[in-house]
Amino acid sequence: MATRAMRRPRVLLLLLVAAVLLLAAAPAAATLHPVDYLALQAVRHALSDMPGSRFFASWDFTGDPCAFAGVYCSGDGRVVTLALGDPRAGAPGLSGVFPSTALARLSVLSSLSLVPGRVSGEVSTAVAALPSLRFLALSGNLLSGDLPGAFSPALRTVDLSKNSFSGRIPSSLLLIRSLRTLVLSHNSLSGEIPRMVSSPLVHLDLRNNRLSGGVPPLPETLVYLSLASNRLSGRVGAVLRRLPRLSFVDLGGNAFSGEVPGEVFSFRIGYLQLRKNAFSGELRPAGPVPAGATVDLSHNALSGRVPPELAPASAVYLNGNKFAGDVPREIAAAAEGGRMRVLFLQDNFLTGIGVGGVPASAAVCAHWNCVAPPPPVVAACPAKGGRGRRRPPAQCGGRRG
Repeated sequence: MATRAMRRPRVLLLLLVAAVLLLAAAPAAATLHPVDYLALQAVRHALSDMPGSRFFASWDFTGDPCAFAGVYCSGDGRVVTLALGDPRAGAPGLSGVFPSTALARLSVLSSLSLVPGRVSGEVSTAVAALPSLRFLALSGNLLSGDLPGAFSPALRTVDLSKNSFSGRIPSSLLLIRSLRTLVLSHNSLSGEIPRMVSSPLVHLDLRNNRLSGGVPPLPETLVYLSLASNRLSGRVGAVLRRLPRLSFVDLGGNAFSGEVPGEVFSFRIGYLQLRKNAFSGELRPAGPVPAGATVDLSHNALSGRVPPELAPASAVYLNGNKFAGDVPREIAAAAEGGRMRVLFLQDNFLTGIGVGGVPASAAVCAHWNCVAPPPPVVAACPAKGGRGRRRPPAQCGGRRG
């Protein structure tokens, strides 16, 4: 018994020593850098939850700020990621004035995002040019003023869409060697697209602005290109044919002219939207379009015959042009077989199309006054002053815009 009693203190002492050694070897929890701590406090004072949002509920500065919602810290106690707002779809955003001064103090920040809400103010160059910043996404708010004059050379993604930015696109933005994604759509940007684009962009979205002039040479790395609903003009054939990786193209609602390059149709295009421009000449596809593609060339001045290479597409809009002759049997067969679900041909000079046996899942609109109502159905309507083969009352008499 005495021997056991003597061993117990020794065992307890050994356990205590082992615990001390483990604690000494374990890394101590880093304390947030005081500059970053004060910066987060200023961010909290500048922004508020919109009704229904509880994003800032965890921002209790009596605790560890690195545990706050949207805050991620490095091992040495610096804020490296700041994701402001609840990222769930449909969640309310934040309101207030964008805290540029405070955010510029987060000197090692690599990712800054803000969910859609009602945050106003300007984004300073000091924020956009933070040296480690790789990801900047502030879409869907009320931000305004000019875009920052300089950006971080480390940026890979910039999304400032759906705000009220104005002025020109800084030429330096399109020279960033690491930039892959640039989204500036739905603003009030004006002037020309910078003439030098050396960033290895994969995704470029500038739609719904007030940009004018022509389109400069673009990087062949592009997969997604949207310049729709601007005031752009000139020929783009030489630009497009050098972008073989394109799968999405939307140039609609501009004043582009000249021929549509035949090479584009043989790219891996899933969506080709060139409607409401001034493209002219005949279509000469270099090969068949990919199966299931959507091709919208409506409301241009294209002429000649409808090319059979469009037959693999699932939706084709050629209305509002100057096409003539018969519709190729390959296209009629695709519609009859249900592979082509939508075919708009009205407002052309076409002389014939066979639509007998077209399934109810397809929408075929020919000649001058036919639209396909939802759900899609067949509508074969008469030419102006002529007599058609079928004319269901609910399916004809309108126009596709």
